[in-house]
Amino acid sequence: ALSPKTMSYAFQVTKKGPLTIAWLDDFDSLNQSILKAYDREAQGQFSRHSHLELGRYENTYIDISAIPEFQPLADAVKHTAQILLQQTELKMGFWFNAMQPGDKTARHNHDEEDELLSCVYYITAPQHSGDLLLFNRDETLRVTPEAGKLVLFSPKLAHAVEENRSDQQRLSVAFNFGLAAS
Repeated sequence: ALSPKTMSYAFQVTKKGPLTIAWLDDFDSLNQSILKAYDREAQGQFSRHSHLELGRYENTYIDISAIPEFQPLADAVKHTAQILLQQTELKMGFWFNAMQPGDKTARHNHDEEDELLSCVYYITAPQHSGDLLLFNRDETLRVTPEAGKLVLFSPKLAHAVEENRSDQQRLSVAFNFGLAAS
């Protein structure tokens, strides 16, 4: 049998206004292997944390070589980004976002450098763990997190995450894509 580390994954994509929503089929075993790898490495030598925001370190960066279980997901997300952007040479940045009960993320965007596409993939998403809010002109778009869901959007689009009102951690991974250096 194939393990999640050797399988190839593909997203089923739907466009919804300024958002693209994609679903990964058969994500359970992949997500479980990523979760175990995250738990193993999050406090280790291959990990670093970003800024302190609203009482928590918002992003956890783990070297991809430390989590080979993550590679099939990274490949599938990058392939989806290549199709949407119609670009084959993309650079990818990613970070994990573990939201404990009571955590939330302040409004921000990812338009700091040369990003062309931002996205978030949900590994674990208990009910009431905080909707993703995207601020598009005069409307607020609301996306309920669900394991196996990928949400893709412009890095210029301001967004926030509501408070995790569940009694469990929600784990997601965010990605930014830009053109690879020539």
